[in-house]
Amino acid sequence: MIEIEDHALDAMLADDPGGPVVMLNLLRFRPDGGRESYQRYAEALRAELNPRYGLHVVYLGAGDPALVAEDGQAWDMVVLVRYPDRPSFAAMVRDPEYRAITHLRTEALVESVLQPTTPVGA
Repeated sequence: MIEIEDHALDAMLADDPGGPVVMLNLLRFRPDGGRESYQRYAEALRAELNPRYGLHVVYLGAGDPALVAEDGQAWDMVVLVRYPDRPSFAAMVRDPEYRAITHLRTEALVESVLQPTTPVGA
């Protein structure tokens, strides 16, 4: 699954503990231009949406071979993105400008995990 479904977004908001959220992104790219398409997606986010919704890339890294994992759990890239809160993330995902660029992300990926995380002890 690549796209965020409305019911999953609503469930994330219903479980909102308040405060910031860091989204864990695990990405597996299509071999035929996936990295390039994802780069265009990231650039489009940086231009307008990052400042509007307060998102900040905390970490961006290429995935190396896993030391401990089941088959099929190797990822091409790991990205941690911090948002001020869950409603900010949801507002971005529902923004028409964001929806206009999501095809770049969809075209880029074979598989992904997008998991909200809550800071512990912060």
